[in-house]
Order: sequence, then C-alpha cells, then structure tokens
Amino acid sequence: MDGIRTESSEHSQPASGNYRGLLATEPRGMSPVARLVRRVLRSLGDPPLEFVLWNGERVAASGQAPVASLRIADRATLLRMCIRGQLELGDAYADGRLLVDGDLEKAIEEVYLHAPPVQEGALPGGRPRHRRRNTLERSRDNVHHHYDIGNDFYALWLGETMAYTCAYYPTPAATLDEAQVAKMDHVCRKLGLAPGESVIEAGCGWGTLALHMARHYGVTVRAFNISAEQVRFARERATALGLTRQVEFIHDDYRNITGACDKFASVGMLEHVGTDNYAELGGVIVRCLKPNGRALIHSIGRNRPKLMHPWIERRIFPGAYPPSLAEMMQIFEPWNLSVLDVENLRLHYARTLEHWWAAFEQSRDRVAAMFDERFVRMWRLYLAGSVAAFRVGEMQLFQVVCAPGRSNAIPWTRAQLYAS
Repeated sequence: MDGIRTESSEHSQPASGNYRGLLATEPRGMSPVARLVRRVLRSLGDPPLEFVLWNGERVAASGQAPVASLRIADRATLLRMCIRGQLELGDAYADGRLLVDGDLEKAIEEVYLHAPPVQEGALPGGRPRHRRRNTLERSRDNVHHHYDIGNDFYALWLGETMAYTCAYYPTPAATLDEAQVAKMDHVCRKLGLAPGESVIEAGCGWGTLALHMARHYGVTVRAFNISAEQVRFARERATALGLTRQVEFIHDDYRNITGACDKFASVGMLEHVGTDNYAELGGVIVRCLKPNGRALIHSIGRNRPKLMHPWIERRIFPGAYPPSLAEMMQIFEPWNLSVLDVENLRLHYARTLEHWWAAFEQSRDRVAAMFDERFVRMWRLYLAGSVAAFRVGEMQLFQVVCAPGRSNAIPWTRAQLYAS
C-alpha cells in the first residue's frame, strides 16, 4: 500500500487555487469533482481502477478495463483523501466511506505496480519524516497495541502452530500448518542445532519455535518477549507439553538478555527494533553467543530503505520498520559478525498471508463479534495489502545467518538445509 497517494500529497498546502490549475487540463464535460478524481488517478500512475462518486459519476483510468471500482461515499471523504492522502485512504475503507467492488488485493497490487517513484524520508512540502526511536517503554506500548489484543483473535486465523511469521512451503500444495513446521525445521537446520545445546530466542511470539526446538532437537531454550499475552500463552503450552524444564519463557526485552548460548535466534522481531538499536542488538548477540556459536535473524525487509506506510504504522504496527539488507548490516558489522547465509522468502510470505487472509475471512463474523465491523475492514485491508506488497516485491523476507568472525565452526556446504 505504500504506493497509494494523492496529487495533493506532493504539496504541503493544497490551496483551492491549485485545484483550478489541476482541473484545467482535464476533459470537458466532466464535473469539477470528477476532474479532480481523474487527476488523483493520474497521480497514482493511472492504475486500472474506477472511482464511483456519490452522485453516480464514474472516473476510470484511460484505456484500461478496471480491476475494481472504488466507491467514495461523499464529498468530505474525497477532500480528506486529497489532504491526508495515504492515511485517509485506509481510514475511509475501515470506516466504510470507501467501498471496493472487485478484488481488493488485486486493486492494491495494481496501485503498487503503477505508482511513480516517491522520494523517501519526506512528508508533503519537504518536511522530514522521522522515525520515532523505539525506546524500551515505547516498544512495550507498540507491542501491546498489536499483539495483546487477544490470543483468541489470532487463534482464529494463524493455524494450529500460532506462528505469526513467514512460513516455508516445501511444495506449493503444502498447508499453512505444514509450511510453518517446515519453516521451523528450516531455521533449526540453518542454526545447526544439536542435542544438549542452549538457545536464546529474542522475540518468541506465542512460543512455537522455542517449543519446536526443544521437542525435536533436544535443546534448551530461553525465550524473551515483552508481550504479556503471548508469554502467558507460551507458558501454558510448555506446561501442557511437559517442556517447562527445557524451555523458559521470560517476560522481558531483548536489551536485557544475559547468559551464554550456543545458538541465538530472532524470528519476526527485528521489524520492531528500529535501526537506531541495531548495533545494540548486535552487541547482545556477541555478548551471549559462544565463540563457535551461530545466530539467525528473520525479518520483513525491503530492497532499499523506505518508511512504513503511514496507515499501517499508525493503525496496525506502530513503531514498525522493515529494513534493507544494508541497514541490517548495522547489526553485524560493528561486532565483526560474519554473514554466512542470506535467503529471501518473499513469495513464501505472500502464500502465508493468502492462507491467513482466507482463514480470517472465514472467521469474519466471530472477529466482528469480538470487536466491530470497522476492525474487520481494517484488518482485511492490512492482510490484503500485505499479500499485494509481497507479490509485487514491495516487501521482502530476509533470513540472515551469522557467526563470530573468528569461528570456523561453519557449514562447508548448504546440503544440511535440505536434508529430510
């Protein structure tokens, strides 16, 4: 959804006088409002979409059959879209003031594909758009906003594993649960887990990976998480599986991790760390990892530095920032950590999100009963937009394996990754 923006998002103060100039070049016979919408479409790169106004007028990209129609409820919604751009588009959809007739994911995908290049790091008018530093207190607030909204909600659509990260599909026909188990085995093989080893996991979600490591690889795990809801769930799972002696779930921030380990894993946490804290995370890895140890970082990322979509950052994932590979190197370079392996699982995440979205839609009535219809539409937009982002390459999924620079205890080939 990062490509969604309006003509006025290029200017700090879209005065009414500017609109007259914008409309002057549009075809005659269209109302002034319709001509403004036509300019909005052109600012998006003319994706094959159709806007339907509250008065019945239709405005479509020229020369293409629309993949979806976007119905704008009233004049106020259109004006807010022109002033607030990306944020208003998401809010209008969530409120039901912007309705989509057709394939929602395909509509967002087309916007991505047609969007003109956008200069990063600035708001309209050239004002710098800074990321807020993820302090310990702010990180707790951010995690609470997204992850502590209810385990029952996530259980409706994450599948049996309750894994909320990219799965790994050994075949296109694999189910979501099969792919999540395959992802955990993929991670464990990359780490080279052996019975008796100790593992530290930073950001453990609902405990799925830590419990899998203990059950199937004979290791002990200390798993850290600042989500109270997730830690409570993970501890209950460990008790039910009889793994409390092998797995300890600790309600604390990664910055407070202490102790030594053979292997270090972080799957799906880096997006919430913030680049300002990357060197500190690298310091934690070096402090904990034994001389011949190995670490893995699994994170949503980008091909180049780019800010999070403002609607997703404001409404869904506050404080989130998917890094580029160059930015991720700020974790490793200051501490002489050798990068051993880099893999991009982008299309696997697109498939994962398709499965999540389908399960979410099957449970939409239960979600609405838990929250409300606005919440349903908000999360539908988030999931559909995420599918589109990974399909078109707007988002990536990186797995990076590293080891202390002087360690020679590293794989000779990649054969162990694909051993059955």
